Parts: sequence; C-alpha cells; structure tokens
Amino acid sequence: MVRHKVHRSHRIGWLRASVLGANDGIVSTGSLIIGVAAANATQSNIIFTGLAGLVAGAMSMAAGEYVSVSSQSDTENADLALERKSLEDNLDYEKNELAEIYEKRGLTPELAREVTEQLMLHDALGAHARDEIGITVDGTARPIQAAFSSAVTFTIGALLPLIVAWAAPGRQLIPLVALFSLVFLAVLGGLAARAGGAPILRAAVRVTFWGALAMLITAGVGRLFGVAA
Repeated sequence: MVRHKVHRSHRIGWLRASVLGANDGIVSTGSLIIGVAAANATQSNIIFTGLAGLVAGAMSMAAGEYVSVSSQSDTENADLALERKSLEDNLDYEKNELAEIYEKRGLTPELAREVTEQLMLHDALGAHARDEIGITVDGTARPIQAAFSSAVTFTIGALLPLIVAWAAPGRQLIPLVALFSLVFLAVLGGLAARAGGAPILRAAVRVTFWGALAMLITAGVGRLFGVAA
C-alpha cells in the first residue's frame, strides 16, 4: 500500500500570521487585564481597557502585517523584474547560471544542461525564480491575507481573556485570567504545531512559557504603580 505524504509548507503564510495574531491577542490582552487589575482598577475599567486594547491591537496587527509583508512582496517583485530583464538581455548567461546550480546539486553537466533547457522552455522565469532566487508559488508574500488573518485571530485571541475577566468574581479575576490565558496559549501552541506538522508538546510549552513571563512582568508593573498610587 502506497502512503501519500502530506506536506504542510504551503500553509506557512497564513499559519504564521494566524498564530502570531492569536498569540498576541491572548498574551497582550491577558497581560493588560492582569496589569490593570493588579493596579486596583474596578472591573468595569478593566473590561473597558481590555476592549480598547483589543481594537487597537487588531488594527495594529493588520497594519503591521500588511506593511511588512508588502515590503517582502515588493522585494520579490523587484527581483523577478530584474530576472525577467536579464532573461531578455542575457539568455545564454542565465542558462549557464541555472545549469551550474543544478550541477552543484549533484547532476552531471550534460544532465544539468538538459534539465535547464527543458525547464526554461516550459517556464524560464519560474525556473529561475524557484531555483536561483528561492521564490515559490506557495511561499509568495500575500499582504492582504496576512493582514486579515492576523486581525481576525488577534480579535479571537483577545476575546478569550476578556470573557474570563467579565465573568470572574472580583478577587479571583487575576488568577482566573492568568490560568485560562495559559490554557488558551497551550491549546493554541498545540493546534499550530499540529497544523504545521511540528511536535505538539514542545510548541505548547514554548508558547505557554513566554505568555506566563509576559503576564508575570505586567502584573508586577501594575502592582508597583497601584501601590504607588
């Protein structure tokens, strides 16, 4: 029986943006709520602050992802334009360049030349983009997709500790928000690892550790200023 391998690298664009958004939503909003609560704020002020952080964070994630991925896309397009011009002006040079790449990967000079001729006959720019520059269809930067994924998952992630803060009794707000936020982070790390085919436990522990550290530091800052006030 032949087993078909399932590769997951084609998910890297939206998966990275989604995990980053959800992780940032949980950590930043959970930490914000804990920090404000530690400063002895009222529950209504805590919820209002969390909502403001949600809106600002979602917009910031969308804008940041769009700008950064757009910069990547601009660089890729500039490289492709340069390669396209070189193919028009120096076709023989480009053929030799691609053949040398295949030789370095283990092909004989004759086979490397034959492969180069066949691939460039089919799609010259695509062959050079993939094997010379490292740009593939699955790895191409998609700014709108990244911005949308980050904003949506940030909102979902931020809502989780907000709901806990809204439902938690006053004195139990901080421990409950911290506990549930860490649980959410562990689940997120596990799901992201599963989607990407990576070790689940290691990813869950890694995400949880940094989230716990962020909330601990923020709680300390909130307690410091709350006492000072």
